[in-house]
Amino acid sequence: MIETPSNEKLFEYMCILGEKLQLQRFSVAQEKQTQYEVEQFMLHANVAFEREKRLSAQDIPDFYIPSKYGCIVLEVKNRYSKRAIYRQLERYAVHENVKGLILLTGTSMHLPGIINDKPAIVVSLGAGWL
Repeated sequence: MIETPSNEKLFEYMCILGEKLQLQRFSVAQEKQTQYEVEQFMLHANVAFEREKRLSAQDIPDFYIPSKYGCIVLEVKNRYSKRAIYRQLERYAVHENVKGLILLTGTSMHLPGIINDKPAIVVSLGAGWL
């Protein structure tokens, strides 16, 4: 359970950003194209971010989003195994500076609400096309 007020605000911010992302019609054919379109959306929405910020030698999330509530990792995955996606998010969540995780994916999957004590949400790439 998310207990501190700062985590509640972070989770609320993540959900608002997730809802905005879910309303978009991002390409689902190629992941690099999806990432480019997400980047364009974030620029137009005035969401501060860093692309492919290196957290460690093997951990380079697609988007690193600093906010007044803490830094969020946004990972885009079009077609990957659920297990591989989860392992990758687990690795990101180990980093002290990462406070929350958003998975934007075309893969039908769920995440636990907390991964390594960090809030996590799934945003569907397909929802914007409905």
